[in-house]
Amino acid sequence: MKPDFTATAPIFIFGGPYSNVRAVEAMRRRAQELGITPDRAICTGDVVAYCVEPEESAAAIRAWGCRAIAGNCEEQLAAGAADCGCGFEEGSECDRLAKGWYPFANERISPASRAWMGQLPATLRFTVAGVRFRVVHGGVDQVNRFIFASERAVIAQELSHAGADVVIAGHAGIPFIERANGRTWFNAGVIGMPANDGTPEGWYGLIESDGDQVVLSTRRLPYDHHGAAAAMRRFGHANGYARSLITGLWPSLDVLPETERAATGQKIRQRTVRIAARAMAARGAVASA
Repeated sequence: MKPDFTATAPIFIFGGPYSNVRAVEAMRRRAQELGITPDRAICTGDVVAYCVEPEESAAAIRAWGCRAIAGNCEEQLAAGAADCGCGFEEGSECDRLAKGWYPFANERISPASRAWMGQLPATLRFTVAGVRFRVVHGGVDQVNRFIFASERAVIAQELSHAGADVVIAGHAGIPFIERANGRTWFNAGVIGMPANDGTPEGWYGLIESDGDQVVLSTRRLPYDHHGAAAAMRRFGHANGYARSLITGLWPSLDVLPETERAATGQKIRQRTVRIAARAMAARGAVASA
């Protein structure tokens, strides 16, 4: 399938600002430090969620002008829906908490931000040095599907019909890079919440080029997490997500597979994976012939 654009590395990947405007500001500063312009930054969705500055966060992303796709939160807010559509199990702690933060966000999003969310694409395709990338929010066909590193059979299945060499995804909240059958699943994590590893930083990803290789990496993003937690307390949101900003631990593990659940509180390492661009380009040419 024809790409939406051809990109020049480096490219900045981030997901899940989650109404955390301090994380958005730190992300923009980091991109600027790296010399990355907004047209080379991509958001995997869920600009608005758990924290208490939904309009401020959406306005900051809009003003910056980066590329973005719609996550389930954008879809639901654009439609004025009654719930977040996150895919949480009914009656779970995450579902209970969503009944607090989603109405709060829904009341505060401006018509302009809602209209912007409504015109975001569901997916993006681009190439770097002949390597075909596809950006999705959750799964390739299901926007709110949680996909984690331990689910290798699921990843292989998703990659098999993605029509890309690398799938960039969000939604799951934990950064990882996994390979299957010569293709790669790249989740850069989220900037607005920690990754359940006992540290408060958010995460972002980079796509860089090095000779005939494309380099994927996950990176930590420090920001003013104390200020974000204090803002939540001021609005009366002294809940599990406010504590998560400080402790680095999620308020509920319901969505996690057993492997990721067992890794709770274990510090995640930054990771780098190299892809042979020439081989990918050759395979893409054969596939499109």
